[in-house]
Amino acid sequence: MEFIKMNEVNHDIRLEMSKIFVDGFYVWLKYFTKNKAKLVKTFEHVFVDEVFYLAVEDGKILSMAACTPKQRRAVKLSKKEFIKHLGFIRGQIAYMILHKEFEVKEYPLEIPNHMGKIEFVATAVEARGKGVAYGLLKHIIETTNYEEYVLEVASNNEKAIKLYTRLGFAEIKRIPQKNAKRSGFEYLLYMTLKKR
Repeated sequence: MEFIKMNEVNHDIRLEMSKIFVDGFYVWLKYFTKNKAKLVKTFEHVFVDEVFYLAVEDGKILSMAACTPKQRRAVKLSKKEFIKHLGFIRGQIAYMILHKEFEVKEYPLEIPNHMGKIEFVATAVEARGKGVAYGLLKHIIETTNYEEYVLEVASNNEKAIKLYTRLGFAEIKRIPQKNAKRSGFEYLLYMTLKKR
C-alpha cells in the first residue's frame, strides 16, 4: 500500500473518491436523496486536490482524508453541479445546507497556524477494519509540518473515535446538537493530537 496526495495522481480519480465519500457519509447525505449513484455524481467535483491524501493499493483507492491549514477548505461546492444532479429545488437546498456546513462554518475553538485540520476521513467498504485509515492518518501526521492536529467527529461514530484515540487524539470539546433526533447523534466531538 502507498500513501500519496491527490494532486500526485496522473489520472482522474474524483469518481472513485466520491464513491468512498458517499459510502462513508451516506447516513447524513441520504437526507438529500437515497440514490447513491446521484450522490456520487453530485459530489464528484468537490475535492480540493492539494489537501487530500489517499491510501492506494494496486491502483485502487482504499481510504482518503484531507489535512488543511486554518484558513483553507478541503472542498469547494458548485451550486450548478448540485442542481444538475439533484434537481433545481433539492439541489439548491443541498447546496445551501452543505455550503454552510463545509465552506462557512468555523471550528468552535481557536485554530493556530501550527495546527492542521483532519477532515473527510473515509474508507472504501471492502477495506474497512483493516488498518488502512490508521495508516493513512499516521502518514499524514508524520509527513506534514503541523505541530498539532484537530478533527471533528459525531459522538455516535464509535469506530472513528476508537481509531482517533488509538492514534493519540484526545477529546477537548463537545458541542450538543440542536437537531439530535434528525442528525442521529447528540454531540460533535473535537479531538486534538500534539506531535511528539
